[in-house]
Order: sequence, then structure tokens, then C-alpha cells
Amino acid sequence: MQRRILMLIAVAMLAIGLAACGSSSKNSSSSSQTTAGSNAAAGAPDTITIQNFKFSAVTVKPGATVTVKNMDSVTHTNTADQGAWNTGDIAGGQSKTFTAPTKPGSYAFHCSIHTYMTGTLTVAS
Repeated sequence: MQRRILMLIAVAMLAIGLAACGSSSKNSSSSSQTTAGSNAAAGAPDTITIQNFKFSAVTVKPGATVTVKNMDSVTHTNTADQGAWNTGDIAGGQSKTFTAPTKPGSYAFHCSIHTYMTGTLTVAS
């Protein structure tokens, strides 16, 4: 009987763990950061792709229109750490755009739903 209870507890914990992996919970201990670089991984100029809970790297010109394409099945955001932009929720398979800052530099951003997802937008002339 005790063995059966332990087995049920183990199965319940496994189910909770798997559900947490696919949820849009703000709590996570893993880390995912993208730094500035080529935008080749994005598949299109001035596009940040979200896939597997990671942002692709992109370098854009000042004031460029940047497209954020969510390839995951869950909702994400692209939110500048210092408030320069916020796409709001981007449902899985959808895209949104924002205007890049006009001042060259590196701009940190994150997903406000999955705060361990971070990246850096590089704006260069």
C-alpha cells in the first residue's frame, strides 16, 4: 500500500513538472540569453525570431521597423529592459513589430512572461 502511494506521488510530481515546462509561468530557473550579432538566424532582415524559448540575434539600423516572430506554441513578449519598446503579448505563430531606437547602442530586452528569456538588440548606423 505504501509503495502504491509513493508511486502515485511520483507520477503526480512528474505530471506537475511536465505541465510547468509548457506553461507560461513567470518562474523558471533556466537561462536563455541572446546577444547581438548577425540576423541570419532570423530568416529575414530586421526580424527577431522566438523559437524554443530563445530570441534570435539581430543588428538593425536606427529607427528600423523590427518584426518579432513567435515560432513557439505559447505566448511571449519582447520588452525592452529600459522601456524603449514593448510588443505586448505575441501568440504562438504570430508576429508584431516595433520601432528600433534611433540612437546606436545595445539594448537589453526580455520576455515579460518568461523572464529568463533575454536578448540584446544592437542598433548600428
